Amino acid sequence: MILSLADPTALPRAVQTLVEGGLVGIPTETVYGLGADACNAAAVARIFAAKGRPADHPLIVHVADLDGGASGVAYFAQQVPDFAQALMAAFWPGALTLILPRRPGVAAAAAGGQDSVGLRCPSHPGAQALLRALRQRPDGAIWGVAAPSANRFGRVSPTTAAHVQSELGDGLLILDGGPCSLGIESTIVDCTRGVPVLLRPGSISAQALAQACGQLVRSAAERVLADAPRASGTLQSHYAPRARVRLFDAQALQAALQTWAATAPAPAEIGIYVRSFLPAIMPGLWHQRMPTAAAQTAHELFAVLRFLDDAGVQEIWVETVPATPEWAAVADRLQRASA
Repeated sequence: MILSLADPTALPRAVQTLVEGGLVGIPTETVYGLGADACNAAAVARIFAAKGRPADHPLIVHVADLDGGASGVAYFAQQVPDFAQALMAAFWPGALTLILPRRPGVAAAAAGGQDSVGLRCPSHPGAQALLRALRQRPDGAIWGVAAPSANRFGRVSPTTAAHVQSELGDGLLILDGGPCSLGIESTIVDCTRGVPVLLRPGSISAQALAQACGQLVRSAAERVLADAPRASGTLQSHYAPRARVRLFDAQALQAALQTWAATAPAPAEIGIYVRSFLPAIMPGLWHQRMPTAAAQTAHELFAVLRFLDDAGVQEIWVETVPATPEWAAVADRLQRASA
């Protein structure tokens, strides 16, 4: 069931559902999340079951921006390094997840049994309203909502309420907060190792992170990650549609199209997502134009993959994006989708 946030009954119904241990589809500025009380192990288990997600793969816990986010953070995190405090001050509420040492006995199921926990304070007004309502309950606060992307595990993340419903069915209560403004998951920084380490790129660049915290942000490829905590969205294969995703540079993609068009009998339908050229109109070819700006591409990427998937194409051919910092998050999602 989809309820608009403009409906005065929507927020109370979502609060009650979460209090009773149920699941709710929640809009954020990144992607829609599948939320449950982070401290209710049975409710968290329902997230893993609904997504088909391994129970040892940690979830991100969303906290309200009360007292600068300190209340929620203090409840879940055992300690917060100075550089993590600086990152919160610069980017919360917003699309940044911080991995912090977890307080013993708190949100163990949501953390996948690890001694760390991923925390984020979303900026979407609907998510904020829900988190504040839960935090301010007179019958007892719910300090955080565990909310991975509201889709089947490993599949394309949802950026509209309709995407969530198509993935998880009509029985789920979904708060409709409109299309996600960013359209790509949060940047994840590991703060448990004495230095900031980028685990997943997002809309906040490594350069912006370093400027905010005054330290070099280490790369996930460095040896410092030998025993790093697991984090959401960092598997080799992730964000994948049903159709096979293949990546080509512009020249190789044009050559592949020529070969495909000359194949007899009629080739299988394909979808293409290209930036640098306009292909000819051909039967069985579904074409989507990629924006020239990284932020615009990130905003629409998952929606385009879903559109082409729903069109029934067998393969999706995507032009590779520039190897520059602003395109890093898009490149990461495309690489995982094609793995």
